[in-house]
Amino acid sequence: MMLNLDPQYIQDSLRRLSRAGLDVFGTSSHSFILDPPLPEQEVLAFEERHRIHLPEDYRHFIMNIGNGGAGPDYGFFPLGYMDDTPFKAWSEDDGFVGVLSQAFQFDEPWNDTSGLPDLNPNEDQQDEYDRAMEAFEQRYWSSSLMNGAFPICHRGCALRLWLVVAGKEAGHIWRDGRADYTGLSPLLLKDGSRATFSLWYQEWLDSCLVHLVDT
Repeated sequence: MMLNLDPQYIQDSLRRLSRAGLDVFGTSSHSFILDPPLPEQEVLAFEERHRIHLPEDYRHFIMNIGNGGAGPDYGFFPLGYMDDTPFKAWSEDDGFVGVLSQAFQFDEPWNDTSGLPDLNPNEDQQDEYDRAMEAFEQRYWSSSLMNGAFPICHRGCALRLWLVVAGKEAGHIWRDGRADYTGLSPLLLKDGSRATFSLWYQEWLDSCLVHLVDT
C-alpha cells in the first residue's frame, strides 16, 4: 500500500519532536530536520538518466516534504547519495549499486553464504583463507544483486535499507544485512506487512510521537 503523506502534518510533527528534544535512536544525525524538497525538474532528470520511475509515495515526499534527513534509524539519504554526512554520491554499476532499470531479482529472502570460509583460520591457512574470502565477497557483494534498487538509509555497522524501483518488488523497501551475513530480506512493519516508503516513514513518526505528552 502506498499513500502520499501530508506535508503540513509531517513538518508540524517534526517541529514538535524537535522542540521536545526527544532523544531516540539516530536523532543526533538529523535532529528531526528534513533537507529542502527537490524541484520537479531534478527528479525528472534523475528518472530520465536512470530510465526508471520513482515510487509515487517516495517521489511525492522528496518533491513536497523533504529530500533526506529526519527519518528512521539515522535518517534517509538525499536522492542519489548514501552513507554518513557529508554524503557521497553513488553511480550505477559502481561495484555497489547495480543498474536501476534492470528488475530487482528477489521476491523472497536471500542469503547464499556458500563458499564463506572459516572465519577463524589457522596461521598457516591465512593465504588460502584470503583467497577464499575474496572470491566469496565478490559474489556476495556483487552489485548485480542490487539491480533495480538504491540505498535510502543507513542503520549503522554497514547495514542499510534499499528502495526497489524496478521489477515486481518496485515500491518496497528491502533490508541489506550482508555486513553481518544475514543477507537480503523484505523490510516488515510491526504488523508483519511489507514496508513501502510512506508506511515505513509513518510508522517511525508515530513511534516518536507517542513519547510526547500534550499539555
